[in-house]
Amino acid sequence: MNKFPIRQFSGLPNSIPKEPTFTNPTISGSFGKMNRNPIPIPHRTIPEPKGQDLDFVNVVNSHLIHSDWAKLNPLSTGLTAFRVKHILLKIQKDYVLSLEFFNWVAARNPNAHTLETHSMILHILTKYRKFKSAESISKKILVSGSIDLPSKLFEAILYSYRLCDSSPRVFDSLFKTFAHLKKFRNATNMFCQMKEYGFFPTVESCNAYLSSLLDLHRADVALAFYREMRRCRISPNVYTLNMVMAAYCKSGKLESAVEVLEEMESMGCSPSVVSYNTLIAGHCDKGLMSSALKFKNLMAKNGLHPTVVTFNTLIDGFCKAGKLQEANRVFSEMKAANVATNTVTYNSLINGYSQAGNSEMGTRLFEEMSKNRVNADILTYNALILGLCKEGKTKKAAYLVKELDAKHFVPNASTFSALIVGQCVRKNADRAFQLCQSMIRSGHHPDEQTLKTLLSSFCDNRDFDGAVQVLEEMVERSIALDSGILSDLCLGLHRCGKEELVKSLCGKLEARRLMPQGFDKRSYPVHKVPALRRVWESRQISFGFSNHTWGAFGTWDGTGRNGTRRSVPRLVRQKWVERAVPRDRFWVFLRPTSTPWNGFVPRLWNTMFYHFKTNIPHVFFKNYTFVPSRPVPSRLRTKHTLEN
Repeated sequence: MNKFPIRQFSGLPNSIPKEPTFTNPTISGSFGKMNRNPIPIPHRTIPEPKGQDLDFVNVVNSHLIHSDWAKLNPLSTGLTAFRVKHILLKIQKDYVLSLEFFNWVAARNPNAHTLETHSMILHILTKYRKFKSAESISKKILVSGSIDLPSKLFEAILYSYRLCDSSPRVFDSLFKTFAHLKKFRNATNMFCQMKEYGFFPTVESCNAYLSSLLDLHRADVALAFYREMRRCRISPNVYTLNMVMAAYCKSGKLESAVEVLEEMESMGCSPSVVSYNTLIAGHCDKGLMSSALKFKNLMAKNGLHPTVVTFNTLIDGFCKAGKLQEANRVFSEMKAANVATNTVTYNSLINGYSQAGNSEMGTRLFEEMSKNRVNADILTYNALILGLCKEGKTKKAAYLVKELDAKHFVPNASTFSALIVGQCVRKNADRAFQLCQSMIRSGHHPDEQTLKTLLSSFCDNRDFDGAVQVLEEMVERSIALDSGILSDLCLGLHRCGKEELVKSLCGKLEARRLMPQGFDKRSYPVHKVPALRRVWESRQISFGFSNHTWGAFGTWDGTGRNGTRRSVPRLVRQKWVERAVPRDRFWVFLRPTSTPWNGFVPRLWNTMFYHFKTNIPHVFFKNYTFVPSRPVPSRLRTKHTLEN
């Protein structure tokens, strides 16, 4: 059978006002241009049955009319595709009998079915608006078919269209089937082929396509398809516009989403609760909580009452923004409005307090949840466990893990990650690593943040062998490191005399293209420049800084006679990250020696900048103040200064 020609078209023009243009031709151009001169529908006939074929068709038709299935069973071996098509044409006015016969043939003699017989039953069912049955048959054909089957099925339906006196809904049904199966390429091709012959899908089928696109986070294609709907004069309904607003919100185009809401009335649609909830969720995702509250108030002003979804979205948004007081205010308003709380409500609040390190409040909410007979789920327990672990209360967290078994909940990746964090907080990196291995054996995989936390814990405990194991796991999973964590690890390995291991690890990171920006594997001047190392060791320098609330003292590399001195670079970096001290002052306390310090101080300042990657405008020494006379030194300048 020859394939009918498919016309090629250019991209879409900007004919819809207030709609953004799409510069990606693979998205907007794929829907084609509106065909104002549709191709005539081809008319194909099939030969009339003669002889034994005619007798067989008449006998089967007689048995079907009288529902005499017992007499039909012996005739199943004589079925052919030609005979089945003529029988379906005779009984097509009775869609129930047609479907029963179609299924009987599929069970007794499946080889008698072809694409032509399938297209005929689709014509019969859609003509009588039995779309679910038609979609079920289409799915069975398409799921296990070859890659070119969709186009062949369309041809079969097209060529039998006039033969079965069908309706355009048969094409609409097939388009919706592609949408539900999330076969977007086939759906797009189907849409273009339908337009060629003057057919267009219904708005309900278009909504199914938009919904499937949004489920797979293809907001760009969804917006392009909506523009094509408008250009083809397919009138959207409120469900369509709600999904369009959701697509704009997911694309970060909140202003365009608000414009759609404002234009709803002119399109003959009244905004629904879902319309406002969509905009509220979009603004909450961006942290624009004041705007989200304005839409909630506008919603009430227009006579729509906020639902549990409205309140849950606002509570979750405030909790993620760290505004727990505002979240509690919305929670109280929810109770006052007699809107029933659910599991999602409490999960958002418990997780918010757990992230803030307030496990006590999270426990109170959990007790209130049980009192109100709101069922807890695995997310509830994970939030509680995380809150306890962040405070180092691993025993209480372990008790909740045991309670999971009693509730028939299976620990997931979030459960293990929370327990790993708890052990890291207690500086028990070995136990945390054991939990990580148990997590992998259970079929779960640690995420990037969990592995970074574990790596930092090993470095803080100066267990660099364990840190290397975690690093190799991260490299295996292609997880990029932070330059600060990698610097700590490499510095620790250098101190242990494992320069070759550092080279090997850096080589692996470079080979996998995981080397973090800002990291220089040569930036260890204390260990790479012997002359400067002798200066450090001979002068026995003690460093420190203070802001009246915190002070750190120790030698540069953590060495000392009594073994109690600490590495100031790590302490400085830790306190800077915690924002515990200002970054513009650094105190250096020098022990009295007979050697003058004037020549050493500039090199010391350059070294500190090289290590901490920041410009320290004033370095205060005991009885000596050094103010740099030139701007931040470059790496080459620093290296040259150190070697001199």
